[in-house]
Amino acid sequence: MSRSSAGHSVIVVPVPELEAYVLERTRHYDDSFVSADPRFVHAHITLLAPFLTSPTSDDLEGVGKIAAAATAFGFVLDDVRLFAGGTIYLHPEPAEPFAALTAELSAAFPQCPPYDGLFEPVPHLTVDHIAGGVDLDSTRTSLAPFLPARCHADRVSLQWYANHGCRTIADWPLGRSPRQGEGADIACIT
Repeated sequence: MSRSSAGHSVIVVPVPELEAYVLERTRHYDDSFVSADPRFVHAHITLLAPFLTSPTSDDLEGVGKIAAAATAFGFVLDDVRLFAGGTIYLHPEPAEPFAALTAELSAAFPQCPPYDGLFEPVPHLTVDHIAGGVDLDSTRTSLAPFLPARCHADRVSLQWYANHGCRTIADWPLGRSPRQGEGADIACIT
């Protein structure tokens, strides 16, 4: 899984309830993707990737409006599944709120098709990959102490992924319109 990355942005729902597990797996595969940013959550469900390399203030405002119009929601991660390419993931229940956010973001940013149009978007939290002794059963065993994970989606984050440069660019709360003069909680845009 180790590969060099100039970087790309991703809109996600952070899942801090599984951060310890996902952070350990990230370190195992490629610690250059471990973020020093305390706001960055490695465990996430992707809504739109890749997103814009250099989003404008209008782009950020558009994401914020979509987040504000959505409602925070609870979900459970307990169903360990496997994609055909060998990615092991947790399927959220319910999945519909994630799919709805992806559809809204895709409609607002048609120049950013989910996964570059290569795959249909399926709400999921990646937990591992079939390789080097890792399989579905071993992953279920290692995840058992964490499951079922009862989670709460309360924000959307714009994250930057790059070797030695993973960080949070902006956060928006779900279900709350920004007060006048208040926009996204922006860390830094490069």
